[in-house]
Parts: sequence; C-alpha cells; structure tokens
Amino acid sequence: MKVIVIGCTHAGTFATQQILTEHPDWEVTVYERNDTLSFLSCGIALWIGDHVSDPNKMFYSNPEALASLGATMKMQHDVLKVDSQNKSVEVKDLQTGEVTTDTYDKLVVTTGSAPVIPPLDGINHPKLKLCKDWDNAKALKELAPEIKSVVVIGAGYIGAELAEQYAVTGKEVTLIDALPRVLAKNFDSVISDRVEQDYLDHGVKLSLNEKVVSFSGTDQITVTTDKSSYTADLAILAVGFRPHTELVKDQVEMLRNGAIITNEYMQSSNPDIYAAGDSSVVHYNPTGKDDYIPLATNAVRQGILVGKNIDQPTEKYMGTQATSAVCLFEKTLAASGLTVDGAEARGLKVDSVTLEQDYRPDFMLTTEPILMELTWDPETREIKGGAFYSSYDCAQSANVISLAIQNKMTIDQLAMVDMFFQPNYDQPINYVNALAGAAVAKANQK
Repeated sequence: MKVIVIGCTHAGTFATQQILTEHPDWEVTVYERNDTLSFLSCGIALWIGDHVSDPNKMFYSNPEALASLGATMKMQHDVLKVDSQNKSVEVKDLQTGEVTTDTYDKLVVTTGSAPVIPPLDGINHPKLKLCKDWDNAKALKELAPEIKSVVVIGAGYIGAELAEQYAVTGKEVTLIDALPRVLAKNFDSVISDRVEQDYLDHGVKLSLNEKVVSFSGTDQITVTTDKSSYTADLAILAVGFRPHTELVKDQVEMLRNGAIITNEYMQSSNPDIYAAGDSSVVHYNPTGKDDYIPLATNAVRQGILVGKNIDQPTEKYMGTQATSAVCLFEKTLAASGLTVDGAEARGLKVDSVTLEQDYRPDFMLTTEPILMELTWDPETREIKGGAFYSSYDCAQSANVISLAIQNKMTIDQLAMVDMFFQPNYDQPINYVNALAGAAVAKANQK
C-alpha cells in the first residue's frame, strides 16, 4: 500500500507514526513544506516570557525519527496540486525548484490551518507579525528585547497569552478585539470580567469592541480601528485560523470555511482520502454536530485514528469537548464544552449556575477561592460545559467536566460521583461536586 501524507505538524506526525506502527511494510511518503515538524506553537508566548528551558524541546519529533520508522521524508516540499481522480499529487522541491508527480493508494490530508489575514490597508507592514509557526516564534523572540510597546490584535487564547507575557516583562501593551470581551469565545462574562480586571491591574490597555481597519507608520506601526488608533514598536495579528485545504477543494465535502468533513473513522467523502487536525472538522460532543475547533489535542487523537483506520474501519472517533486551559497573571483558567454564549451562538438552549468557594477548608493556613460555572441541558439535565478560574491550579477540573460530557452525565450524577476528601486538596464536598449540586438545586426550583 502506498500512502502520501501532506503536512506534518501534529496530525501528520501522529498519523505517520501510527500508520507505520500498524503497517511497517507500507510505503509512506511525507511531504512537508517546512524544514521542521511537530512544533508546539502553544509555547511561543512562554518562550517570549523566558519560561522555556530550551526552544528545541518545543519539538517532540523530527524527520529522522519518522524516517527510522520507515517513512520517506520529503521536507521543504510543497504539494501544488492533488488529482484525486487519478490519485496523484504534483510537488515542488522548494530548494531546487524541481516539480515532480507522485501517486498514492491512500492520501492523508493533514495540511493544518493558516492564520486569518484580513485584506486590510497596510497588512504587509514590516512591523506586523504573526504567531503561528517556528519562523514566527523566532522572529518574535528576537524582537522581544528591542521593543518597548506592542499592540496585540485578537483576544483569543494566543493573543491573550502574548499580551500577558509582554505585560509581565515590562512592555506597554494594547490588546484589541472586535468582540466585547477578552476570551469571549472561551468563557462567559462571569469569568472574562475577572480576566479583564487582571489585564487592567497589570497596565494592559483593553480596546474591545473595536475592529481594525488599517496599518501605517514607518519607525513604528500605527494600528487604526473603527474607533481609535494605537502606535507601538510592534503589532501582532492573532485573529484566528482557517483550514488550509485549498488542495482538495471541490474534491471532498467541506464545511463552508473549508474544513474537510470526515466520518467517525477520519475518512472523507472520498474513501481513499483521510483528514485530521486543523484541516478537518471535529465531532463536537456538547452539540452532537460537526464543528471547527483547531486544537493540538484534537489533531493528535485524529492523527492516531487515521493510522488505526486507514486499512479498514477499526476504531471510532470519540469526538471532543474542546477542553482547554491557560495561565494568565498566575491565575488558572480552564474550560470544557459549551458556555452560555457558545450555546446561544449555536442555537441551543442551556441553563447555567455560578459558584465561588474556597477549594479547601478554612482551617488550613492558606486557601484560595475558585470561581466556577456549569452549563447543562434543561430538558435532559445532561452536562454541556464547565469553566474554572482561580489562583489555585484547578486546571484538571476541566478534564472532569470533559469526561462528564463525553459520558453524557447529568448534573445529578456529577453532584454525587465519588471524589476524595483530604484537607490539603479539597473540601468534604469537592468543589466540582458542589458546583453540580448548585446546578441541581437551581434545576429543581423550576
């Protein structure tokens, strides 16, 4: 069997590993346009803030490792065209310029995502940078000691982390977003309001509900919005990602944004083309529908499943809850599943409850409050999402909520599920139990 893998970041790396683990005698060729693979871009902000011991450790694999499994690695090779009817690809060697054609029995599309770059005046300004890959990371790290001010455009996870790290390392920071809140797609206002105050307390200027319209300037860059303008030494564009799937457009079924639709075995509408990671949809368990949620965790699992299922359907995709966490200003923010706003945006009705309490007993010398939110289906009482905010490391609580959503647990079950008590760690009623109990109390009043 001859397999071609296009793109080798997370999904492509794990797909290649798994294919050759399952089928060591297969011929697997990997085409990757960069000279590195498996870069953990989630570490860029941490590197800028000097929290990374060795940037080379931000790669968990390399071409040699995949080659040792039997893969033919074609690094710095750009696939120009896919012909699914004739099962062929046209490839350009970026070092020599040579263009060749290769054929396949099975094609794995793990081309990932590309940053959203709106067609604005001045979008090619030399002081406007992106935050996506290894080259972006090196550029931002190199510039960090030189700059005194920065404008970050986009208050999702990437922009939020960048703004925080620049702030704590003494830069003058402006954070801009077209939405009315920081992390608006990740948390409801009950938590994002606290986060916004953290930014203000650390001197970050928040310019929310503002849409960027242009970039200008020479020695510095001026970011002009529909309401104001901001000048700094550097600006970073972090407004989201889109599936990088132009190669197979009109050859497989896609969402409107270009994400490849797959079945539960990672197979596209063309039975010989598989997709995973940021190039494909995920099955979002809180809604039961396909969605586009580019996360490395999704990419890794989907890549493994490509390897398990590429010969024949073997293991179904369990779907995702889009579980995530981030540390901002020494506060932990963690979430899984739907927020109230997220449910509303998807046309779903959920109920919610908010609870804030200390994570462990007051007789301990120290304790910290945890602010929590839980959402559930008011008809079935099934849990749909949860979120946590605290100076205490409560990140793993999001994994508890993820498991509850995955297994269609109700608020009643989560309130009574067995969790340990030990004063070092929690209250006699664990805070996740207590949050679910508050949900039960609210639901029973109706």
